[in-house]
Amino acid sequence: MRYAQILSTGRYVPEKVLTNADIENILGEKVDEWLQQNVGIRERHVMADDQATSDLCVAAARQALERSGTKPEELDLIIVATDTPDYLSPATASVVQAKLNAPNAGTYDLNCACAGWVTALDVGSKTIAADDSYRRILVVGAYGMTRYVNWKDKKTCTLFADGAGAVVLGAGDKPGFMGAKLLANGEYHDALGIYTGGTHRPATAESLQLTNGKPAVQFVRKFPATFNTERWPMLLDQLLKRQNQTLDDVKLFVFTQLNLRTIEATMKVLNQPMEKAHYTMDKWGYTGSACIPMTLDDAVVQGKVRRGDLVAFCASGGGLAMASALYRWTA
Repeated sequence: MRYAQILSTGRYVPEKVLTNADIENILGEKVDEWLQQNVGIRERHVMADDQATSDLCVAAARQALERSGTKPEELDLIIVATDTPDYLSPATASVVQAKLNAPNAGTYDLNCACAGWVTALDVGSKTIAADDSYRRILVVGAYGMTRYVNWKDKKTCTLFADGAGAVVLGAGDKPGFMGAKLLANGEYHDALGIYTGGTHRPATAESLQLTNGKPAVQFVRKFPATFNTERWPMLLDQLLKRQNQTLDDVKLFVFTQLNLRTIEATMKVLNQPMEKAHYTMDKWGYTGSACIPMTLDDAVVQGKVRRGDLVAFCASGGGLAMASALYRWTA
């Protein structure tokens, strides 16, 4: 049998920091206490004016490549999970290939919002298992959502941030990748997103007036408050049972980093100690499709993941798309 293994991780966090105090100055009202108590965010990082999403990808990718001893020309495939691409077309993965100088890699983007990286990890892992011509695959999650934030919209400017996380996948004769489970609740496709710029609402002069002059991320209607705390345990239960594993077998849980209180509530439902759920939204804000690989890398750097550990990923994103995956750590 041939299995995908995570050979290395990498991340990129932009230099510019916006604290809650900075957001208060922008909005002209107090938000710091509420954000820390209800969401868990203290600060967030914002990409520079001269950076694009591909630049975030490349910085995270270079770190992951160096750590695994992989040369860019050894990559067979680059998958970029993002809903903030450089362009509507072509794929940001092609831009990343050029900037990395990885001429032998195929490229494509994958977009299911903030569930994108876990979904891309599933696809990349199964590609390695199915086809022995793929030896090294780069899977990047990247987020440049501050480009689409209305800085006077308290619902969005307090949360969203920028960054990228990456892993290099390779082949081995033992898992590695143990499985994944995807779900969606498509009836919420119109609840959260960037709704101007595509074929449904082209970026005309008239439509741009609706978003204060540019396409912007919007919370249009609310999700059920318990959406993630109900569905994350369900996803993990289905996934673990398929692999004859239990929640107690998992050494590290990495969830979408939107709300620390949601993660705490989920761990209570799972009857697992909070120490097993690493989080980073307090220092990096909400980085969407990048948040899970960035948080994984942070846990690896801190020595929280050891060889043989079982790691569970669980993500939710606009759409509403959801994805979970299970990995045995071999790096």
